[in-house]
Amino acid sequence: MFKIGYYDKKVSKLPTYSELFSGETDSLNNLLSNKICTAVKEEASSALLAYDTASLNIKTWAEEDRPREKLLLKGKSALSDAELIAILIGSGTPKLTAVDVAKLILAAVGNDLNELAKLTVKDLTKIKGIGEAKAISIVSALELGRRRKETAAAAKTRITCSTDIYNYIKPQLLDLPHEEFWVILLNRANVVMKKESISSGGVAGTVADPKMIFKKAIEQLASSIILVHNHPSGNTKPSGADIALTKKMKEAGQFLDLPILDHIIFTDNDYYSFADEGML
Repeated sequence: MFKIGYYDKKVSKLPTYSELFSGETDSLNNLLSNKICTAVKEEASSALLAYDTASLNIKTWAEEDRPREKLLLKGKSALSDAELIAILIGSGTPKLTAVDVAKLILAAVGNDLNELAKLTVKDLTKIKGIGEAKAISIVSALELGRRRKETAAAAKTRITCSTDIYNYIKPQLLDLPHEEFWVILLNRANVVMKKESISSGGVAGTVADPKMIFKKAIEQLASSIILVHNHPSGNTKPSGADIALTKKMKEAGQFLDLPILDHIIFTDNDYYSFADEGML
């Protein structure tokens, strides 16, 4: 008789240590195995997270692929539109690189830079990853580009045809979401003396006062006048009001010896000339 614990049992052989604790050992092995698996999984997850985070950091990219370094190495013309915008905004979000955010901006305007130029700071801040500061940077850069075009057109310009008028006024009216009315005042040689905004309205139209137009022309001692207004809709067809105003201006100009040489309806990609169409 061999006493085991608090009860007696007949045995022919004493149990070994491993036999006594085989159940406990299995449980311990399972526990250790589960803990090791969990640790491995956590380590793997941490590694993947670190990799994902690194892949979203432009600094981890090859030097020739980073927008700023690419510009220095290959020149500005080698950069895509998205890369140029990425340089402007400087950084992305925890989940998007600056280039990814730039691509979202371009996608919002159908990859059309002219449409991008029409967006306001408020419009841009609706895009994921763009706050007010980044939106201001984009709007400012596009405005500088517009002013550069305007400066180039500011040199003495001689008007010889409707295409000259369109190209001359383009920096002022391109990309506008609302309607504006401008006049171009010429000297006797048809060289531009001055261009001036007369009125600004909504998408549907704007009002031009003939008295104001002729007053400005007389003050500048102009010899002739060109009228220009834009149609944000892209439709070059003159409205009834456009035709009536042109007729009224023509008659007044004949009386004052200040002829109206043309009236241009401007759109971003085309124009209508009253003179070319025999309407003057």
